[in-house]
Formats: sequence, C-alpha cells, structure tokens
Amino acid sequence: MAKPYPQEFRDDVVHVARNREPGVTIAKIAEDFGVHPMTLTKWMRRVDIDDGSKPGMTSEQSPQLREANRRIRLLEQENEVLRRAAAYLSQPNLPGK
Repeated sequence: MAKPYPQEFRDDVVHVARNREPGVTIAKIAEDFGVHPMTLTKWMRRVDIDDGSKPGMTSEQSPQLREANRRIRLLEQENEVLRRAAAYLSQPNLPGK
C-alpha cells in the first residue's frame, strides 16, 4: 500500500485545484503535484463532505461508526453467551439438582 500523503500537502493541492484558472484541468494539477487525478478527485470530494457541501459521512464520523459497530458486535456476542447460559441453567435435569 502506498504511503499516505501528509494532510497539509492534500489541503494545499485541493486549494490549488479549487482556485484553478479557467481551462486548467484537474488532471493537469494532479500531474503537476505528482498525484493520480482520481486521488485528487477523491480528496476534493472528501473536503466537500467534511465541509457539509455534499452529503456523506465526514472523516470524523467514520471512525466513530467503526467503533460503534465493533461495540455492537461485542455486545451481541455477550448477549448470545448469556442467552445460552440461561437456557442451559433452566434445564430441569441438570446434575446436582
């Protein structure tokens, strides 16, 4: 996997792309900065989402959602263990009863 670009670099490239002269393409700006045009397009889309210009999950919400989903899976596993334990302990012919 490629090493991620520093956030400051990303911000600078997106700023240049947003303030480009008429006729200058995203591909040309990406080439000038040595990034793939699709990479620059994704960075610009991420900035739009984070700024609220476009709908979507912000960079801040994404890790929170991952953590919440991890916690939900853990709680579901704990719930299943408790359900099975309760079913086992409620059996009428347990040893020692």
